[in-house]
Parts: sequence; structure tokens; C-alpha cells
Amino acid sequence: MPVTYEQITEYHAKLSEHGDPILLRMEEEARRERFPIIGPAAGKFCYLMARAIGAKRIFELGSGYGYSTLWFSRAVRENGGGVVHHTVWSEDLHRRARANVEEAGYTDLVQFHLGEAVQTLRDTEGPFDIIFNDIDKDGYPASLPVMKEKLRVGGLILIDNMLWHGRIFDPEDRDPSTEGVREFTRRLQEDKDFVFQLVPVRDGVIAALRVS
Repeated sequence: MPVTYEQITEYHAKLSEHGDPILLRMEEEARRERFPIIGPAAGKFCYLMARAIGAKRIFELGSGYGYSTLWFSRAVRENGGGVVHHTVWSEDLHRRARANVEEAGYTDLVQFHLGEAVQTLRDTEGPFDIIFNDIDKDGYPASLPVMKEKLRVGGLILIDNMLWHGRIFDPEDRDPSTEGVREFTRRLQEDKDFVFQLVPVRDGVIAALRVS
């Protein structure tokens, strides 16, 4: 029997039910405000990757109001402690994220940055175990060398929206965001220091392991 992407997405959602009241509230806020968050399926995948490699130092490029930060913070705490760097441009998102992280009890693990994400990563001492990328998609290609420089060998880059709502498959779509996703994927394919795969969770997450 043919399986549709909608069925897979629904099944992912069922497998990612967490019951966490703070995450559930943040998910409802995202629906109400139409604010893009990674959602529970991608959140659980990021948590799983962080637990799998024992990540203790994580940097988020584009953290919104802290939804992905909570998933990473949970993993870091269960890995024995460390730091998760939360980075946004917006003072409002910065303030909301601080409140959410405090409510969840992860203040001791999270370092907050208010500024442009890639430049903040460039200015922050590495190396990191995981770098998560969810900035504006037209900025994806330029972020790759900075992430590579700051990532340890054996560390992971996790990149959201790599299916870009299916727009990458439309040859007529030359929007800068669409082209940014395509170009980032091409550059990653050509970089022999990484092995990677696209995981079709939600809008597609690429996990790239730095091997040298």
C-alpha cells in the first residue's frame, strides 16, 4: 500500500508525544502566532542526536523563543551538564526565551546571546559538539565554513528546513531562500570532511557528522 508524506508526518508526531506542559504551551503559542518552531518530531530527533554523541556544548544559530533550546538542554543535562548557546536578533524573542528556559529549570545550562547568529558563533570560543542551524535560509551557505571551524571532529551539524516545504523540487523556484537551501546542500555534498544524510522529519533535517 502506498504511504503518503502526510501519513509519515502524522506517525512521526504520534511517536514524538512528550507530555511536557511547557513544550506543549510553546507548541500552542506557535500555532496561534504562526511562529515557526521545529516541532516535537524534529525536537525529539535533535534530543536523540545530542544524547547519542554525549553532547555537552551546543550552539544554536537562530533559537526563536527557546523551543529547540529546551530539547537540547534536556539532553545536555542528561549527558551530565554543559552549555547550550541560544542566539536571536529580536529582543522580544530573547526575553521570551529567557522566561521559558527559567520556567523549565534550565537557566544554569543556557547562555543567551542577542545579535546576529553567525557572527555570534564566529565570536564564541569553540569547539562545539553540536551546532544547530535554523537561520534565514538565504544565509545558510555562508554559515557552513563558520560552523565547520567551530565544530569538533566527531561533532554534528543539524540543519532544519532542508526540504523547504517541497520548494527545492520546483525548478522554477529561484527565491533566495530556496536557492540558499539548495546551495548549502551542494556545498555539504562536496565537503569531504562531512558525511551526512537528510532525515525526512517534519520539513527535513540534515545531520552532518564531521569526520576529519
